[in-house]
Amino acid sequence: MAKILVTGGAGYIGSHTCVELLNAGHQVVVLDNLSNSSEESLNRVQALTGKTLDFIQGDIRRTEDLDQVFNTHQIDAVIHFAGLKAVGESQKIPLAYFDNNINGSIALIQAMQRAKVFNFIFSSSATVYGESNPSPYQEKMPLGMPNNNYGYTKLVIEQMLEKIAIADPQWSIALLRYFNPVGAHQSGRIGEDPQGIPNNLMPFVTQVAVGRRDKLSIFGCDYETQDGTCERDFIHVVDLAQAHLCALTNRLESKGCRAWNIGTGKPISVLEIKNTFEKVNQIAIPFEFAERRTGDLPSFYADSTRAQQELGWSAQYDLEDMLIDSWNWQKQNPKGYH
Repeated sequence: MAKILVTGGAGYIGSHTCVELLNAGHQVVVLDNLSNSSEESLNRVQALTGKTLDFIQGDIRRTEDLDQVFNTHQIDAVIHFAGLKAVGESQKIPLAYFDNNINGSIALIQAMQRAKVFNFIFSSSATVYGESNPSPYQEKMPLGMPNNNYGYTKLVIEQMLEKIAIADPQWSIALLRYFNPVGAHQSGRIGEDPQGIPNNLMPFVTQVAVGRRDKLSIFGCDYETQDGTCERDFIHVVDLAQAHLCALTNRLESKGCRAWNIGTGKPISVLEIKNTFEKVNQIAIPFEFAERRTGDLPSFYADSTRAQQELGWSAQYDLEDMLIDSWNWQKQNPKGYH
């Protein structure tokens, strides 16, 4: 089995991926600066799996932190989650996003090159398709300019990685384009724990349900969708974590750079999320309609045929699973990890 460096491994998707990696028999080393995560998530990952991992608190932008990891551990592959990810915040402080996400990725890739580690799985985003492509998004579509700085950093890193793989055939790179991760581990022990006001829909819903917030704001009710609210491709975080395992297997046996969509292929509206959450969890979610947000697309969702055919991956959990598991996590952890 392989030894995997997981950058940002204490975060939401990172911690769930660590569970899947450990359960599959891999060794895991986590590098995380804990700027938007908690070491407690990694304690729980180890308790859930009955296995240990190595945790280094450090920053991907610091050469000495990276070299310490690669000099201490015989790393076989890197799964790269570390970065800033709040769309709204990225518009206010673009330089912080360019520094953390783009410069951080460059420093990481340079450290990998020094250590002669060439297997890389990048946590990308459906935002790289821009605004002009029609849904369902397919990997062969030309990429567009994302309408926010967070998405722009993902696009820049993808393009860098493609050029690196062309320049040096030793590289084996997976670009995993996520849609909208929700849910939590079925145990309720690990889940999404955003700092401050949540940027994503699901933690907002669960924080209203647990009494941390008064009501849910639904931005826009006059879109050209089935019920007038935005539609997204929501995917269970455990399905997403499993996709990294499939991509890892694929990349350890292949060369070059390849992109895969990781979504269910089913558009689900914001209103449907709220209504289904109320139904399956027997709890009311007070809400109001608010003005549309700038840059919100009416609807986008994946065509994940390529991931099914080439990675042998497909989503196993449905919407009710996602909403039951989200509430189970929040109910057990009303204040997250704190």
